[in-house]
This record gives sequence, structure tokens and C-alpha cells, in this order.
Amino acid sequence: MSDPSLRRYDLDWIRIGAFFLLILYHVGMFYVPWGWHVKSPEPVAWLEPVMLLTNPWRLSLLFLVSGAATRFMADKLAAGVLARQRAARLLPPLALGMLIIVPPQSYYEIVEQLGFNQGYLAFYGRYLTASGGWCDADGCLITPTWNHLWFVAYLLVYTLALAALIAWAGPALRQLEAGLARLPSWALLIAPILFLGLARAVLLPRFGVTHALVDDWYNHVLSFSMFLFGYLTAKSDTVRRRLISLRWPALFLALASYGAFSLYAWTWREAATEPAASLVLAMRYVYAVDQWCAIVAVLGFGARHLNRPYPALAYLTLAVFPYYIVHQTVIVVAGHHLAQSGLPQGLEAALLITVTAAACGLTYELVRRVPLLRPWFGLKPEPRKARPAEQVLPI
Repeated sequence: MSDPSLRRYDLDWIRIGAFFLLILYHVGMFYVPWGWHVKSPEPVAWLEPVMLLTNPWRLSLLFLVSGAATRFMADKLAAGVLARQRAARLLPPLALGMLIIVPPQSYYEIVEQLGFNQGYLAFYGRYLTASGGWCDADGCLITPTWNHLWFVAYLLVYTLALAALIAWAGPALRQLEAGLARLPSWALLIAPILFLGLARAVLLPRFGVTHALVDDWYNHVLSFSMFLFGYLTAKSDTVRRRLISLRWPALFLALASYGAFSLYAWTWREAATEPAASLVLAMRYVYAVDQWCAIVAVLGFGARHLNRPYPALAYLTLAVFPYYIVHQTVIVVAGHHLAQSGLPQGLEAALLITVTAAACGLTYELVRRVPLLRPWFGLKPEPRKARPAEQVLPI
């Protein structure tokens, strides 16, 4: 085991990188032919394999890193205190998101897809009361909704579940942690692939991915297992060294499986017939190889090269959560209006990225300076500065 007092700067950098990849991914969702809240009138087919480069693993990696961060907090706090602190940190942003940040996404979604023309105020009243009745052939938009902030809701639920496990099954967690540390390198690579492939083969066809919490069982098995793995291995120097040793073979396997799955997805994306069941099953395991090996490669290279506090780390560590909260709404609103501007698509996309980055940056700069806003965007209250000695009045 490593020194429990040491901070894992590599995990901070990986978390930052994963969130910024997610922001770029959501810009891509505006242009890729897949369904989304709003869409460019000129979809870009070649973006599909580009999007698949991070699609299998980016959110799983975020849950893993979140589990690791929770470990460093949990070792300093009682289980009940951990649960209360995380609820106090995550509930305000989730509430703000569902009431203020997310509604414009739903508004522009029904404007584009259902031709809604009664204005935002009329929409918002129906949004709050879940009386919209916004339905089409693909289903109904249920409001209020959390859209991209489902990650925050799930993270809160997983943290509460983990706090209960710490309180009631602490010895079992410690045994599981010790067992993971004893895994040889080949098992650390292969066992999760088999688990992820089995979950994808058995649970995904039955439950899909809904982000609705109560019926999202495949996603829960995937995301909570990653969260728990991060928690159990965050302080294991043995696991860290094995991930470093696996980084190159994992990278090779991730790229090879990405190529195979992308070819499969591209070949069958507009096919009139379904691929053979055996091919679908095989691709579920190929997807799992990409999913886990990419994560191992990121963790291994990160542990090898990023475990140091570069100057920008402190700023970005705090900025990334406010960026995440507002980014998708900016993309949806700006994308909807930019698509009507008649600009060349390349210039339009560059402007969309620039506007998103600027809006996120301005939001963070405002939020971090206004004490009242900080908890609503997931920031701790600013520590009170001690007054200079000469200003302290004598008692």
C-alpha cells in the first residue's frame, strides 16, 4: 500500500481530461447523425467513428475516478459524515440544474422536434408541473429532467450506497480490496473484460441505457462497479504499478478493439437487415475489451507521467465541475441558433466550441467570486482569510 497521505495528482488530471473530453463529445453530438436534443441540419457521418473513440469508456472512467476521490474522503470521515457532506455538495447543483440550467435544453428540443412555438415562459410552466405532453413516435419528454446531470444524481446515489457499505460491511470491503491487490497483472486485465462483456451481453439487451435511475440496471452494474473499483484501488501502490506495466499492451488492445467495433458499427449503421446474433454477441465483448483496456491505458500512462502538481492543476480541479454543469445547455442553445446563421459548417463548429468554452469560463470566474453561488455549482465555501495582526482589536 502507498502512503495514504499522498495525493494522487494523476487522478486529478485524468478527471479533468475526462470532463473536457465529455464537453467536446457533446459538441460532436450536435453534428453526428445520432439522435440528440437538437441537431445540425447537416449531419456529419464521418464523425461516428470519431465519437466511438471515447464512447465506450469516458463515463466509466469518470465513475472510477470519482470512486477513487471518494476513498480519500472516506478515510478521513465517518460513513454518516461522508454521506451528509456529499449530499450537501451534490444536491444543490442537481437542483439548480433541473430547475434553471437544464430547462433550455428541453425547450429547444421540443422547438426543433415538435415545432413548439408558444415561447419559453409557457414552456417553463408546463416543464415544472410535468404537464407538457410532449410526445412523438419515439416517446415522450418527461419533465422536470436532469439530462446530462444524470451523472451527478448517480454519483450521489452511489456515494450513499458506499457509505452504507462502509458502515455495515467494512470488513468485507477491506477483504475485497486486499483481493484486488493480489490479482496478477493478467487477471487485472482479463477479469474486468469478462465481467463487462457479460453485463453488456445479458443486461443491455433487456434494460438498455435510460439514465432514469429507477430502471437503468445495465448502467448501474457498469457504473457502480467502476465507482467501487476506484474506491478499492485508489490507495493500492501494487495496483498502480500493475496498471503502469499494462499500459502499452492495454493501449494496443484498446486501439485494435476500437477499430474492429467501429468497422462493425459503420458497416451495419444503415443496413436493412440485422447482423447475425453471433456477431452481435462477439461485438459486445469486443466493446468490453475497448472499454476496459482504454481505461487501463489511461490510468497506466497517467500514473506514469501525470502524478505531479503542474501549475494549472489547482485552477482546473475547481473549474471542471462548473464547466460540466453549464456546458451542455450552452451547446444546445448556441448550436440551435448558429445552425440558422448560414455560416460554413467548419466555421460554425469552431464558433460553437469557442462560445461553449467562453461561457463555461465566464461562469466559473463569476461563480468562484460570489459566495452565494459557490455551493450551487459544487464549490466549497471560500475559506475565510485571517485578518492581518495589526487589524485585530485587543480584547
